[in-house]
Amino acid sequence: MAKRDFYEVLGVDKGASQGEIKKAYRKTALKYHPDRNQGDESAEEKFKEAAEAYEVLGDEQKRARYDQYGHRAFEGSAGGGHGGMDFEDIFSRFGDLFGDGGGGGFGSFFGGGGGGRQRVVKGSSLRVKIKLTLEEMASGVEKKIKIQRLVNAKGLTYETCSACNGQGSVMRVTNTILGQMRTTQTCPNCNGSGKVVSNRPAGTDANGQKREEQIVTIDVPAGVEEGMQLSVRGEGNEGPNGGINGDLIVVIDEIPHEDFVRDGQNVLYNLLVSFPDMVNGNSSIEVPTLTGRAKIKIPSGTPSGKIFRLKGKGFPSVNGYGKGDQLIYVNVFIPKSVSSSTKKIIQNLDDDGGASVESQASDKSFFDGFLSMFRNH
Repeated sequence: MAKRDFYEVLGVDKGASQGEIKKAYRKTALKYHPDRNQGDESAEEKFKEAAEAYEVLGDEQKRARYDQYGHRAFEGSAGGGHGGMDFEDIFSRFGDLFGDGGGGGFGSFFGGGGGGRQRVVKGSSLRVKIKLTLEEMASGVEKKIKIQRLVNAKGLTYETCSACNGQGSVMRVTNTILGQMRTTQTCPNCNGSGKVVSNRPAGTDANGQKREEQIVTIDVPAGVEEGMQLSVRGEGNEGPNGGINGDLIVVIDEIPHEDFVRDGQNVLYNLLVSFPDMVNGNSSIEVPTLTGRAKIKIPSGTPSGKIFRLKGKGFPSVNGYGKGDQLIYVNVFIPKSVSSSTKKIIQNLDDDGGASVESQASDKSFFDGFLSMFRNH
């Protein structure tokens, strides 16, 4: 089933402020929370759907990418996606929106006491840059890259946190003029995970983690652009205390091309043609494209600066909506040096063609055609 629009999921307009988005998520999540809808699978899916929408729209950078590219900016192998969130993941990320102390779960909000859920600690994200040719951007490509990530060392063991007895949260009693107020907060000893390191292997940090080089396969979708970021879920640093992995943020870096220049979904190519071919025409001039080579016809009398278009030979939309074109700018090839006999021939042409050039330059229809050519491209 196709994903619903994230703005529709939360019931807000595309111009909604971050405050409005946060409020809408809180309202939707409370409505479909599993504690209120026990055994209702439909409500569980809507609860997860709302969390997925808020994860994107509640982050300015992710929201900007979503507004530009839609679900394709995050989905599946193309970028890891945000689907498949489980309850522990949701509670650990967004529990603070419900006043539970940043990860103690939603139980206390609904009168369930301070036991709540243990907080799942997420590993930090990693950020890498990959260089791509224009051909790779046009067709999509699989890249294997090396990364240095934090992993939980072998032999690492845990024990139940004595400060919270494994609950992940502790009760705090405050005396006020209205009497005692009880609130729950994340256990500072275990950061809400309910467990602490009992055996830490040598050469590891306080969480029992160490850096390790690993190879990750990145599936880059066709149509990506310079500066675009892909999120590969779960390929960042491992979560401490048995938490969930962070993400790998992949930034696209374009390698300059010796023949082409990218302009959005179009690709531009400058074709140098000999003067005789411009005058007499040529029915089979070969030009390179992003996927091979193609033949174009140069009609006789083609002016320098003429633009030819190869439909569908540009870049596909990363959202899958159509393809751009290849625009070929035709210019006369001027050699740096020529023989004396060639100079003589050119001089004769100039002597014979001067009047024709002057008459064209004063012809209004010539200028109108020249301007319309650029307006149409």
